[in-house]
Amino acid sequence: MQLQDITVRPIACSESDRYSDLMRTHHYLGDARPRGEALRYVALWQGHWVALISFSSAALKCAARDRWIGWSSRHQFDRLNLVTNNSRFLILPQWHVPNLASRVLSLCQRRIGANWQAQFGHPLLLLETFVDPSRFRGTLYRAANWRFLGLTQGYRRIGERYEAHACPKQVLAYPLQRNALRLLSQPLLDPRYQTGA
Repeated sequence: MQLQDITVRPIACSESDRYSDLMRTHHYLGDARPRGEALRYVALWQGHWVALISFSSAALKCAARDRWIGWSSRHQFDRLNLVTNNSRFLILPQWHVPNLASRVLSLCQRRIGANWQAQFGHPLLLLETFVDPSRFRGTLYRAANWRFLGLTQGYRRIGERYEAHACPKQVLAYPLQRNALRLLSQPLLDPRYQTGA
């Protein structure tokens, strides 16, 4: 397999069932039910599905991320739509080859801004993800220049309430442009990023 031959694209509506079936079968968390704005991607090599990756609405609260950005709570809720969460990433079982995961993530990082703008009518500034350290080390994200921000407090949101779970997750983030933190935290949001929220 030549990694330069890998392509990544959003899935078509007609591929949703296949995508969900593969996630349920092969990802330890199953298929993520998209909340709010969400995009799901497939990585292909010579027409074969080799990896799946999804992005959905950012976590409502995440102390490590919120401290790092430096935004006030008022700005946070107004600007969360400029952040998306990499909620699932799956290399399909028969395609575990060196550097495939980093290639797929890199291709997604390059195109998600334009895809998000086209799909939802507003830009993105920041990607976030949560890694379970009891299962993974987050090496892929760190190698792709994602920044480790700390650990979650060990809660997950279930409907309208929060529930403790066994293992705090690593919080990692990737700014899609150099001034992302400044834009997210400044008192007045640049009009290009205002979406009426």
